[in-house]
Amino acid sequence: MDKKLHQLFTGMLVILLTIFCLAPASMGATKEEMSTVINLAGKQRMLTQKMSKEALLIAMGVDVPKNKENLGKTAALFDKTLNGLLNGDSDLKLVKTETPDIVKQLNTVSDLWKEFHKSVKSVLGGDVSEPVLAKIASQNLPLLKNMNKAVGMFEKEGGSKLEAGLAVTINLAGKQRMLTQKMTKEMLLVAKGVNADENRANLKKTAGLFEKTLKGLLDGDKSLRLPGTKDSAIRDQLATVGKLWNDYKPVLDNAATGKEISKADLEKAAKLNLPLLKEMNHAVTMFAK
Repeated sequence: MDKKLHQLFTGMLVILLTIFCLAPASMGATKEEMSTVINLAGKQRMLTQKMSKEALLIAMGVDVPKNKENLGKTAALFDKTLNGLLNGDSDLKLVKTETPDIVKQLNTVSDLWKEFHKSVKSVLGGDVSEPVLAKIASQNLPLLKNMNKAVGMFEKEGGSKLEAGLAVTINLAGKQRMLTQKMTKEMLLVAKGVNADENRANLKKTAGLFEKTLKGLLDGDKSLRLPGTKDSAIRDQLATVGKLWNDYKPVLDNAATGKEISKADLEKAAKLNLPLLKEMNHAVTMFAK
C-alpha cells in the first residue's frame, strides 16, 4: 500500500512539474506586471491613431516641424512597445509574452505594422501625396483592430489575477486614449475630403463611445462591464478629463454634422486633443496601480 501511495504521489508530482514548466511566463506574472501589460498593450491602440492623426496634420500643413517630430517619436514608441510585448523590455517593465495564441496575434500585428511603418516613413520623408495618405487611411484600422484583439486576450488572461472588473477597467480606460486620437483623425479625414460621409458617421460613433465610457468609468455601466469607481482621486482625475471633453466636444460635433471645418477648427482640434489624451492617460495609470 505504501509503495502504491508512493508511486501515486510521484506520478502526481511529475504531472504538476510538467504543467508548471509548460505554463506561459505571462501566466506567472504578478498583478503589477499584468496591469502594465494590459496598460501598454492598450496604449498601442492609441498610438496607431496618433500616428495617423500626425500624418494628416503634416499633410494639411499644421505645425509641420512639430508634427514630424511627434510622428517619429510615436512610431518609435509603437515599435519598441511591440517588441517589448513579444520579447520583454525592462525599460517598459514588460514581461515576455509566451502564451502561444497571444504571441500569434502579436505577430499578426507585427506584419501589419511593417506595412504601416513604410507609409509613416514616406510621410516623414516628405511624401504626403494622395496615394500615401490613402494607404494610411486604409492601413491604420486593421492595425488598430488586431492590436485591440491582442489587448482583449491580455485582459482575459489577466482577469484571473486582478480584482474583479479591474482588467476590463484598465482595458476600457486605456481604450479612451485611443478614442481621443481616433476622433481627431476622423475629423481631419473629413476636412481632407477622404470618405467624408463615412468618417462623419465614424466620428459621431467614436465621440459617443468616448462619452459613454467616461460615464461608465465613473459610475459603472453593465453593457460595458464597468463597475465604476469610488476612489476619490480617480474620480477627480476623470472629472478633469470631463472638463476637457466638454471643451473639445463642440468642435467634433460641428464636424460630425457636416458644418464646414475651418482652419481655426483644425488648430483648435490639434491643440485640445493632446491635453485630453494626457489627462486620460493619467487616469489609466491610476487605475493600473
